[in-house]
Amino acid sequence: MASELSNSTGYIDDPSARPRIVAWLGYGGLIPFLALAGLACVDRERTVLWHESLRAYGAVILSFVGALHWGFAMMHGGLAPRQRAAAFGWSVVPALVAFLALVVNSSVGDVVLAGGFMAHYWRDRGMAATAALPAWYLPMRLRLSTVAILCLAVGAFGASW
Repeated sequence: MASELSNSTGYIDDPSARPRIVAWLGYGGLIPFLALAGLACVDRERTVLWHESLRAYGAVILSFVGALHWGFAMMHGGLAPRQRAAAFGWSVVPALVAFLALVVNSSVGDVVLAGGFMAHYWRDRGMAATAALPAWYLPMRLRLSTVAILCLAVGAFGASW
């Protein structure tokens, strides 16, 4: 347990462990998903507002995670030109998917966003195969994406009753 104690930088002494700020920001980013999905189910007078807000927040977050691949393409020195181009190219796909999710019918938009989060996770898995990502990255991405997808489903369900 002593090796897991935090040092003054906020990192846990184990170099593969997730920095505290990453946990706070990543899991804290789920609060709007959870709150909006819940509100879409319980506040019947404004359920459409909460559902649309949930979809908009999901689109913003999906766009944000796409930027990870842009940074990867810029910073990873061991990429072949084709791999670098693919990483740059993929980095804009989540934003395009998110935009599409906002301009189509609400229920279709929820499915598009859920598919975007799933596709991005699988693309992250591919990135992890070529990059020295921290061991905590993929498990955390899977948890965050799973909760986001479940909240989108709950919000859609709440808006449909």
